[in-house]
Amino acid sequence: MSDFRFFRTHRSWEDWFGMLLGVLIVVSPWFPVQPAHEAMNVERSTMVLNTFVIGMLVFGLAQLEYVALQRWEEVGEIVLGLWLIASPLLLGYTGADFLPVWHAVLGAVVVLLGALQLWQDWHLSDHELANHPH
Repeated sequence: MSDFRFFRTHRSWEDWFGMLLGVLIVVSPWFPVQPAHEAMNVERSTMVLNTFVIGMLVFGLAQLEYVALQRWEEVGEIVLGLWLIASPLLLGYTGADFLPVWHAVLGAVVVLLGALQLWQDWHLSDHELANHPH
């Protein structure tokens, strides 16, 4: 039987991975599988702005977790991941080639990482969260 202690402890690499996910979300409209867009229309600019804001918020929350661990940061990451998954449907860029798939995958990873970190920190007191090693 495997040792589940690995999954029970919040480690700093998880926060660094969250920061990397934020950067990947920001640059996702320009991933290599995306076709080149010469013109910037309203739909594309809304999608790029949404992607930039979500990516920067995920990056910022992961940085906050690294510096001062709090449970609300993980809840925020879960909400942002869910928004990233739903944003192609809600903002109307479902026909934007492979980008909705990228956003669904990146959003799902953000949700899973946030849920894992929330589960890891659920049993810790506020004092233990404040003194969490970096």
